[in-house]
Amino acid sequence: MNANGKPTVAAVGLDHRHIYGQLGGMLQAGCDAAGWWTEGEPGTLEGFVKRFPDLPRLSDRRALIEDDRVDLVLLAAVPTDRARLAIEAMRAGKDVMTDQPGCTTLDELEALRSCVAETGRIWSVDFSERFEVPAVTKAAELVHEGAIGRVVQTVGLGPHRLNRATRPAWFFERRRYGGILCDIASHQIDQFLFFTGSQQAEIVASTVGNYANPEDRGLEDFGEILLAGDQGRGYIRVDWYTPDALPTWGDGRLTILVTDGYIELRKYVDVAGRDGTDHLFLVNGGRCEHIDCAGVPLSYFENLANDVRDRTETAMQQDHAFRVTELAIRAQMQARRVGHLA
Repeated sequence: MNANGKPTVAAVGLDHRHIYGQLGGMLQAGCDAAGWWTEGEPGTLEGFVKRFPDLPRLSDRRALIEDDRVDLVLLAAVPTDRARLAIEAMRAGKDVMTDQPGCTTLDELEALRSCVAETGRIWSVDFSERFEVPAVTKAAELVHEGAIGRVVQTVGLGPHRLNRATRPAWFFERRRYGGILCDIASHQIDQFLFFTGSQQAEIVASTVGNYANPEDRGLEDFGEILLAGDQGRGYIRVDWYTPDALPTWGDGRLTILVTDGYIELRKYVDVAGRDGTDHLFLVNGGRCEHIDCAGVPLSYFENLANDVRDRTETAMQQDHAFRVTELAIRAQMQARRVGHLA
């Protein structure tokens, strides 16, 4: 811990751009950083060094993980490597914040559960489409303050731009990235469980497909899930079809259906509408309005920093991280294959 009672962090594996937000968020929360390690020269490296120019690179991963100064390890390695690295860090006495997906198989998930139970360490997944989006924070406030009625269903849409020219080889290998539902749909599963308050859920149906990239049989460019929870229902659609004309990487949306109305979030762009990000639309018996959420403060990183110090679970319940991950993997495992995958 530093002089302000905040953890010292280390970045291990820079293979996904989400590491920028992971490390930036912890530094903004008052943490110090001891350094970083990654294998090879991933395409994200230039952007990382530009953002964090004074942070040293270590050639020995173990030296960084075993550094007594380090309290929290941040992981954004290739998805198939994340469970192994997280277990290595937890066995070295460190807490872990991993990019999603935190793992890609049920065997890896069971190993992570066992390691957490054995070591007492924190294994947190940075679901950035909730934790790094002010509009979602505002929606949570409205739901939990009782501004609208009981949540009945969530509809989560997660379109992404393919950006083929910048993607590494592992992005097109199903085994290494885990599949589209295991990967990007985990964001929407997280939001479904969070907003409905469901403690138990099952995959009613799931589908993965490849419609637009027949030459890349390892790439799933479309996916959908129908969920049934003990407190609500959910539908999820994810894809890699975002067109070039859109001024951002994806038109991510979340609709929260409640008994007294609905909330719609247009997280990253309001197409042909208002400028900027983080648009929330609230409709109920007495209100029909747009709320600009761009200035709403985020809490995940600050809460996680405090959890590392206080051994609490305010950023995310540990069981929630496991539950989201298991549902994503099971949806992937049982998915019907369509398009060029059929």
